[in-house]
Parts: sequence; structure tokens; C-alpha cells
Amino acid sequence: MAEIITAVYESHDTLANVHNDLVSVGIPQEKIRMNPDKNQIQVMAPEVSDAEIREILERHQPKEIHT
Repeated sequence: MAEIITAVYESHDTLANVHNDLVSVGIPQEKIRMNPDKNQIQVMAPEVSDAEIREILERHQPKEIHT
């Protein structure tokens, strides 16, 4: 079962960096949603990829992260 992981960041620039990192490891772009108004990124992830996605999101020092 897939889950949505949400992370909030300090800046818009960070959102672009996170998005690029997620795409570079093979996460399909249609599974990634960015909300620049909230500096938020959401990733719909299967459980098998959850740890890798969390590692990428945490690498960019989010203000908060939750599922």
C-alpha cells in the first residue's frame, strides 16, 4: 500500500533541489507534488521505497516531515 510523505522546507530553492534528488533516484514525477505557497513537497511512495524517500527528504533539513 502506498503512503504520502510530506515535508516542509524553509525556501523555494530547497523544493527544487529535493524534487531533483527524488527524480534522480527514479521516483516518477507524477508521484511528486510541490506546493510552493507552503514550501511543501509530497511524495506518494510504496512502502518499499519509504526509507530511501525519507532519507532524501531529511537530507535537505525540513522544518517538519510526516506521513
